Amino acid sequence: MLWERLHRWMPGLRNIYHYRREYFSHDMRSGLSVAAVALPVAIAYAELMGISAIIGLYACILPMLAYALFGTSRQLIVGPDAATCAVIAAAVTPLALGNEHVRWQLAIVMTFMTGFWCILASHFRLGAFADFISRPILKGFINGVAITIMADQLAKVFGLSGLPVELIERLIALPRKLLESHWPTVGMSVMTLLVLLSVHFFRPSWPAPLVAMVISTYISWQFELSQFGIQIVGSMGSGLPIVPVPEFEPGIIRDLVVPSINLALISFVSFMMTARSFASKNGYQVDVDLELRALGIANIASSLSQGFAVSAAGSRTAVNDALGGKTQIVSVIAACAILLVLLFMTEFLVYIPLSSLGIVLIFSTWSLLSLKNLWSYRKRNRQAFTLSIFTLIAVLLVGVIDGIGFAVLLGLLQFLRIVFRPSDQLLGVNDQGMVRSIHKHNDIKPFDGIMMYRFNSPLTYFNVGYFKKRVLQHVNSAANMPVWLVVDATVSFTYDDVSVFAVLDELITELKEQGVTLVLAGRRTELNRWIKQNKLSRSDEDLIVVPDLYFAIRLIQSKQQVEEKQEK
Repeated sequence: MLWERLHRWMPGLRNIYHYRREYFSHDMRSGLSVAAVALPVAIAYAELMGISAIIGLYACILPMLAYALFGTSRQLIVGPDAATCAVIAAAVTPLALGNEHVRWQLAIVMTFMTGFWCILASHFRLGAFADFISRPILKGFINGVAITIMADQLAKVFGLSGLPVELIERLIALPRKLLESHWPTVGMSVMTLLVLLSVHFFRPSWPAPLVAMVISTYISWQFELSQFGIQIVGSMGSGLPIVPVPEFEPGIIRDLVVPSINLALISFVSFMMTARSFASKNGYQVDVDLELRALGIANIASSLSQGFAVSAAGSRTAVNDALGGKTQIVSVIAACAILLVLLFMTEFLVYIPLSSLGIVLIFSTWSLLSLKNLWSYRKRNRQAFTLSIFTLIAVLLVGVIDGIGFAVLLGLLQFLRIVFRPSDQLLGVNDQGMVRSIHKHNDIKPFDGIMMYRFNSPLTYFNVGYFKKRVLQHVNSAANMPVWLVVDATVSFTYDDVSVFAVLDELITELKEQGVTLVLAGRRTELNRWIKQNKLSRSDEDLIVVPDLYFAIRLIQSKQQVEEKQEK
């Protein structure tokens, strides 16, 4: 019994307990490859946030081990991610006032808060709310983050100083400042880029960022490039993390509440997109709420090891899947490999050139750019295209935090507009007897004396007035006044709303005055109960409730046949 509870709480234990020996060679190869890709990227992301490079390693080890125990995906690798790092940097940098130690401490606090929100949401089974950030918003956001990150690295790549902090101002000032470039630094950047591209094209199975970092770091160490003015990472400490004493006012934490909620939402959306895609590819399912909890635990583990926020690492997950990793033992092996580097190789990491880190970040971030996909929305869905472009521009103009806030607000307004004023259709029947929408481009015809109507949104207090208005418009504009009005109730009557049934009672009365009987098709049991609870007075001449549209057609045709016989 206890073992079963542990399995439910830590799904990864089951895979470890039933681990098959033949998987180990696949998992070992994948684990070492994941570590090789994760090392340079983690260091680069720490540098992106303006904190010590060694903290990027802290953010890899415990989160990987935590996810191996609590996650349900067999392939997913967690770790530092461009979007999460950009959100943290945007939130904590203004609060740190230039103090790197305070920036690190605030990043730890924000990471812990992010994990707390994820676990809390998992407890209340709110995983489905991650879909609130639509794919167009996420695509626009990620593209905006990618452009921002690449622009931020230009100063390191060219050895520049004095560039403005804001993105637009920085890009405007860049052409003039390029004349002041530090050419030895530019040379190191070009060399790193050439190594990256060469490995990528000629040995695509090799970890190009790791190879480039090893070569550039060796050259930096061998030739003491710092004496030529090339900036290097410098002293970064060694060994395991030490808990720092807080150096900021506790009240600052209030300023991290909203950004941490935004970060939790953004992280989980991209997290689930990666988890679901690889689960689908490998023929299994992942549990949304368990994954939300696993992400929260991984982030809390990162904060306790003095790291920063983590999410799904798409590139590392792809490496794992491509090399045939079978279980989360891959994460355990990768974490152990990174731990060995942390304990025994940090003295070598001191010589990493900052310009090489900048090139690696630009190279890694380039894969996030998908402007072509954004442009494809223009033909497929204008609203999605508008939302993506708005998010992209908002992130570039007002920053990561405010940009995603504006984008979510616009998405919400678009959704409310659709719910407030949804589309509607008149329905008819084709030659095969199937109910279809009537369009000017098809030959679907209505029945004589029958108007069938569909309102494409759940009815609630704020759109029921529009529903009534549209129904009466269709009835009054009909070439021949219908005797029967059939409403597809399955789509629009989804719950008991007092306002809805009050307006429905008014509609029944107005239709009765015009000699029209209202028929609600669908949800017969619920509708009859709701009508009784709301005390609608009705007769079969005013309102009829039937199981579905086809039953409504047969019932009306039967009544019409009886009336014809009586007239004869």
